[in-house]
Amino acid sequence: MQRFTSLTNAFSKEVENLSHAVSLHFMHYNFARIHKTLRVSPAMEAGIDGHLWTLEEFADLA
Repeated sequence: MQRFTSLTNAFSKEVENLSHAVSLHFMHYNFARIHKTLRVSPAMEAGIDGHLWTLEEFADLA
């Protein structure tokens, strides 16, 4: 993630903003992205959820 490097414009100067960005990254990684080796999302593989999440569902959580 670009937010961890201070050489880019996306660098987080506040810890709260960094926390939110990392949370969104992990939500997308685990719930909305199909992984090549699993062929499903990690949440689906673990039996936590049965479908891929959309951006609208992420927005509804906020």
